[in-house]
Amino acid sequence: MLEKIRVVVVGGGAAGYFAAITCAEKLGAAGSVTLYEATAHPLAKVRVSGGGRCNVTHACFEPRELVKRYPRGGRELTGAFHRWQPRDTIEWFAARGVETKTEADGRMFPVTDDSATIVDCLTRAAESAGVTVFTSIGVRKVERLHRAGATPDFWLTLTDASTVRCDRLLLATGGNKSSAGLTIAAELGHTIEPPVPSLFTFHIDDARLIGLSGVSLENVITSVPGTKLKESGPLLITHWGLSGPAVLKLSAWGARELAACNYEFKLGVDFVPLHKRDSLLKAFAATRGGHAKKQLATWNPLGLPQRFWERMLTTAGIAPGTQWAGVSAAALGVLATLLTAAEFTVVGKSMNKEEFVTCGGVRLSEVEFKTMESKLCPGLYFAGEVLDIDGVTGGFNFQSAWTTGWLAGQAMGGAA
Repeated sequence: MLEKIRVVVVGGGAAGYFAAITCAEKLGAAGSVTLYEATAHPLAKVRVSGGGRCNVTHACFEPRELVKRYPRGGRELTGAFHRWQPRDTIEWFAARGVETKTEADGRMFPVTDDSATIVDCLTRAAESAGVTVFTSIGVRKVERLHRAGATPDFWLTLTDASTVRCDRLLLATGGNKSSAGLTIAAELGHTIEPPVPSLFTFHIDDARLIGLSGVSLENVITSVPGTKLKESGPLLITHWGLSGPAVLKLSAWGARELAACNYEFKLGVDFVPLHKRDSLLKAFAATRGGHAKKQLATWNPLGLPQRFWERMLTTAGIAPGTQWAGVSAAALGVLATLLTAAEFTVVGKSMNKEEFVTCGGVRLSEVEFKTMESKLCPGLYFAGEVLDIDGVTGGFNFQSAWTTGWLAGQAMGGAA
């Protein structure tokens, strides 16, 4: 009689659950899958993501386009996305009773707009597949045992001082500096790329922004002068500075460069990317000619939010009640520069409340991406952010978790 395959998953997040479910469904009665989550709250990140709605994935179904949303890991994920991509994720949840919807920007959410729908689905699927889940128990130490005439296996020392043996081990503990998975991976011979934050907002102390918290602009271009960093998208003014996709994407692509300068740098912002400075001056001239008696405060030719527009006027030295006929060309020149080539001084960062992502983790060249198995330690697998993979905001980090989790689960659930 064949001995049952014992699989342990360390980490109860999206990747860990998806891998455990996939593995248990494939193994069936041929093995057992046990998941250990160090905290009392598995799937905590799933629950709070997307403002509590859970941005499950993104409606990008071409792998070559999809990988462009990953500052790190895109090349390795190309083949992986050919095996499991957003369409597969959508179908997986649909088959388990969870319908999704696509928003205008491509982000996908459950139709319930409630992350509990996703959490409950994963919890039920794990239970149905026979996954044994332990919470408030982590893994303190892993030893790789080589016995004569036997397949090497792992001995795990848990945080409650008990020990467990398994044949296949998955690390899916996330990628922050305190991740137990990174410590274990390093002890088993892996190289760890230093974790630094990705997807963060910018601290800016600037009079132009004071009192404008909550104002958003539909499309701006952000950049860091002196670098190749440049992104576009919605911008949100907050009480501490700037946020929104145009900032979050910039922070993801510049994660290491911005960490290296201790998050103190100049930020360029073009608030009206449809214009260059010269074309904006022509638009102002046309407005002055056609609406001479209108006040600048009430006749905004750019469709910018009213509070923001008035702040830009006063910053340019223009009284909001000034008529278009009475504003000087010099003042309009200052206004055009403020709108097309603003520069702010960033003095720090804050983690985005909905996305807490790090770049860094297990070096990707040490992992076989067809199976997510370690190239250095047979029987050891990785999934999710414990790897040096991170995506921009919009559901891409969850998609890499589903993809790497599914690949790892399939491989661990295969025959020895």
